[in-house]
Amino acid sequence: MSRRRAPAAFLPRLTAATRVVTRSVSLATSLGIALTVATLPALAADATSVRYPAGATTFQANCSVCHGAKGAGTPSLAPPITTYPARYAATDDGRKQLAMTVLNGMFGGIDVEQKHFDFKMPDFTHLDDATLAAVLNYVVFDLDHAADEVKPIAAEEIAAERAHPVDGTAVREHRTKLLTALGL
Repeated sequence: MSRRRAPAAFLPRLTAATRVVTRSVSLATSLGIALTVATLPALAADATSVRYPAGATTFQANCSVCHGAKGAGTPSLAPPITTYPARYAATDDGRKQLAMTVLNGMFGGIDVEQKHFDFKMPDFTHLDDATLAAVLNYVVFDLDHAADEVKPIAAEEIAAERAHPVDGTAVREHRTKLLTALGL
């Protein structure tokens, strides 16, 4: 079996295209390395102040794609989660809301910080109770900076809600009632 060669007329164009691609990759690689090196001190500082590192890892792997790496949200996609979770964690109904949300997902329109979001958050029932508690504690304490008197969410609280599954609409409706009760 013989190899076909490109006609000689195409070789200058292929060579030029190869040079452009090589330069682009080289530039992107250089910039990537420069950006990574420039952000290492900030990442190291963040890592030392994280109270729930296992939750941070789970958050980055499962939640940050929509809510952003620092929970600031994504316009028109997912709301920020740096406003309400700490307030929720201070009440029994709020803690229930947090567990319901990660277990059952939520869909439909909600308002956060005077911005409207109409999205569908998936459920995370495939994650175990301890993992979900860790990610919620990361959100509540590391991203939303709950007060020290707020107690961490326990795996048992997640398990209690897992025993009573609901759909995403019910999660949103519970949230609406909770916000009213909290005066938000």
